[in-house]
Amino acid sequence: MRLIMFDMDGTLIDSGFAITNTINYVRENLGFERLEKDYILEKVNEPHLNSADFFYGTKEFTQQQTELFEEYYNEHCLTDLVLYDGIAKLIDDLKGDFVLTVATNANSQYAKKMLDHVGIGANFSTILGYDSVKNPKPHPEMVNKILNKHSITNVNAQMIGDSHKDILAANSAGVDSVLVNWGFSNHEEGAIETIEELEQKIYEKFK
Repeated sequence: MRLIMFDMDGTLIDSGFAITNTINYVRENLGFERLEKDYILEKVNEPHLNSADFFYGTKEFTQQQTELFEEYYNEHCLTDLVLYDGIAKLIDDLKGDFVLTVATNANSQYAKKMLDHVGIGANFSTILGYDSVKNPKPHPEMVNKILNKHSITNVNAQMIGDSHKDILAANSAGVDSVLVNWGFSNHEEGAIETIEELEQKIYEKFK
């Protein structure tokens, strides 16, 4: 049995407006100014950035920040949500040959809601979010938890993501990974540019 793990935001779906508007909602309620969308998305994907400190000025996320974030995100996470061109066909092509899963630093419940909204949620055997682990990506806990759940060894799995957080998590778990360049980051090297290239790389690994 072979398994593919997908990151969600910036890999399967373009949720940039929902993410940036939610962060800015929290910031405004805490008395901070709004930040530009592209700047937020660039920082969200930095693997070693302390997001609580950078966006809200605290060492860890507080209960107030979490409640504000979830309050806004739950209501607006489907706003302007777009499935990247070619993803629906890719999932349809892969689902007969692989166990398909999602490893996301979003909340598991919201992730399922979003993936169902764009019509691909039912194709994933597992949708695992930050609330299901102690350490989200770039820590490998999420990757290892999915492998263990499906009793699949790391050599029979592959991670797909648009962030170095995804790649670091996969590498630490001994899982092959593919970095894509249609999401929230603009990688100068080491990333593939099209869905067609991605499908080719997946089948090349497992041929």
